[in-house]
Amino acid sequence: MKNKLVQLTSYIIIIGFVISFISCGNTPENTDENNTGTESNTDTISQDEPAEEWISLFDGETSTGWRGYGKETFPEKGWVIEDGTLKVQSSGKGEAGGGGDIITVNKYKNFELSLEWKVSEGGNSGIFYLTQEKPDQAIWKSSPEMQILDNEKHPDGKLGTDGNRRAGSLYDLIPCTPETVKPAGEWNHIKIMVYKGTVIHWMNGENILEYHLWTDDWKEMVANSKFKDYPDFVEPATEGHIGLQDHGDDVWFRNIKIREL
Repeated sequence: MKNKLVQLTSYIIIIGFVISFISCGNTPENTDENNTGTESNTDTISQDEPAEEWISLFDGETSTGWRGYGKETFPEKGWVIEDGTLKVQSSGKGEAGGGGDIITVNKYKNFELSLEWKVSEGGNSGIFYLTQEKPDQAIWKSSPEMQILDNEKHPDGKLGTDGNRRAGSLYDLIPCTPETVKPAGEWNHIKIMVYKGTVIHWMNGENILEYHLWTDDWKEMVANSKFKDYPDFVEPATEGHIGLQDHGDDVWFRNIKIREL
């Protein structure tokens, strides 16, 4: 009887091993069939940021939600919807752009802004926030700006102080560290957070810059800059529009969304 039990136990072990082997053979592997090889999109929203909290600011097909700065409608020239992107077109005249800057119809106070951009060779643009719209006042006289730039070809890449005109910087005030920008023609993902005066810039997944509005440090920094004569910049508003700059170069934007905090 003992020998039969031993023999039966051996059969059970062998059968279990065979079943396990067959199961393993049918488990999907990391093959080309299952791995598409698609490059990850840096515009993804992290798992701790529910998708329903984000509001799209650009549907990829229309200019709904945007208008020209100082205008009631979207520019008739200089900006186009192209292959799911919002594109500012080159004017060939540098800062004398063809369509002018554009802003969101709505204003935002505490928020996270997320978008992707790419710039043409030698191109320049910017992302404005807390924008105030006043007659006969340029957008940059009230709005902090995250710089968009081809660092290698545009002169601003070598101007300013300590790189404070390079891509990702708080334009002409604070350089970004580290520099995570990709070359002209490649997509970059940015996120800008504004919360009760704290402002943080991210680019391609890394925190590159942080500062604090309305503080003594802010006031001292602005007092030593070209913005010192513009009251709306010295004392930024607590709420304003999001703006995209027409600097006269080809620049593309997509996946523009915002989350209010």
